[in-house]
Amino acid sequence: MKTPDCSELPDSLRELVEAGWKRFEQAREKESLSWPEDLPEGFWQELARVWAGSEFVLDNCVRRPAMFLELIATGRLFAAAGADSIRAALNEAIPDAEDEPALRKLFRQFRAREMLRIIWRDFSRRASFEDTVEDMSSLAEACISGALDALYPLYCARLGTPCSRKGIAQQLVVVGMGKLGARELNVSSDVDLMFFFPEEGETNHPERPMDNQAYFIRLGQAVINLLNQRDADGFVFRVDMRLRPFGESGALAISFATAEEYYEDQGREWERYALIKARVVAGDLQAGQRLLESLRPFVYRRYVDYSAFEALRSMKSLINQEVRRKGLDEDVKLGRGGIREVEFIVQVFQLIHGGRDERLQDPRLLPVLEYLGEAGWLPAEVVVSLRAAYVFLRNTEHAIQGLADQQTQSLPGEALARARVAWTVGFDAVPDFLRTLKRHRDEVSRHFAAIVAEERATARISPQAQEDAWHVLWNRPGEPAFALAARVAGEHLGEAAGAVLASLE
Repeated sequence: MKTPDCSELPDSLRELVEAGWKRFEQAREKESLSWPEDLPEGFWQELARVWAGSEFVLDNCVRRPAMFLELIATGRLFAAAGADSIRAALNEAIPDAEDEPALRKLFRQFRAREMLRIIWRDFSRRASFEDTVEDMSSLAEACISGALDALYPLYCARLGTPCSRKGIAQQLVVVGMGKLGARELNVSSDVDLMFFFPEEGETNHPERPMDNQAYFIRLGQAVINLLNQRDADGFVFRVDMRLRPFGESGALAISFATAEEYYEDQGREWERYALIKARVVAGDLQAGQRLLESLRPFVYRRYVDYSAFEALRSMKSLINQEVRRKGLDEDVKLGRGGIREVEFIVQVFQLIHGGRDERLQDPRLLPVLEYLGEAGWLPAEVVVSLRAAYVFLRNTEHAIQGLADQQTQSLPGEALARARVAWTVGFDAVPDFLRTLKRHRDEVSRHFAAIVAEERATARISPQAQEDAWHVLWNRPGEPAFALAARVAGEHLGEAAGAVLASLE
């Protein structure tokens, strides 16, 4: 029997993998399990590489050696799995679960198997960044949809079927937000959800009818518990419902009419950003799509909407305050030059011009970023720079999260953990990794400052004064107000640009 090929690993990681191998072999022999006869070429080197990067994968292999060996024997460990095959595998197992405790166990075991496969493929570089986030999104969507499909008939049997006032049966609509909505989910991410139902009414229970909202709140809570609760078998996905209308103080599920009224009367600017990535992921898909279409005018304005700049600056200012307060400078998502700044750059163009250009209404970041270059909104070299930085930052995020299946984007402080992250991203030495990370973050920060000016840019001059100044700049150069226009330009575009404009007076 061969052993993991640790020849490529730094000494500290070699010792870690060799210790893990002893633990795994003890677990395998205890259960009298055999290694598959046919292993893919390079398997032992791949095993060392993945175990060096992920304590989560190593622990799961030791805790569940039969599952690991089965994944190898069937070839599933190494293969891409589309959304349909993931959902089919889960749906095939669900009928064996007779009640909610059995469902919880089944879902957690399914998640453990799929997460082992996804992180293995990502850390071995069998999968690209795009493959990994697509796989993670498919897994989350299958689990959310599977949980709802399994629980809905159980709750209908107990409480009756929810119906409209015309007697038409109603189903919950689950909207995925954030990276789930964009099919860009991290390897250890929560899922941002919102729950809606089409119409008011009540269940058809012959003795104790319940109004639809109460029913769907009960059903929604059950879906959350099935996915979110941690037990001896772990959890499925952490669920975050804070993006829903009225926030944490709002009802867990609301009707379409209530949602439309809320966004029309009370919808805030940050909710427009959030809804860019909204997508129906479970339940009544057709009804959910009608809801999102009705909300589209709230998200995308028919006119060129420059107010998006100010809203984005305000949000970024709040994030910067949190970064400073919580010491998140090494957070690759929220820190300076992080993932969030790339997202903001793309989203501000979506909100400004998306009402007139439907190509900008795509929830996925990379396709929209590419289109910004094709359409001339961003220079080609800026698109190339931002794309490279974004993929590097997201791969770093996956290395951080896949290390221990934890929802964090901050570089670990402990030396060995940091070495494992660097190795997963492709660096033998931590200093080399940190220099490359800094270079990408500096690039993102520079582009962000150039494209979406600092919040100070609007602090000194009123919005009306800025509007007037820009009008003067483009229509009546040479008049006294031109100096004001040049000043505004300098604050928005940089001192050099302001100086050039001022020299034209």
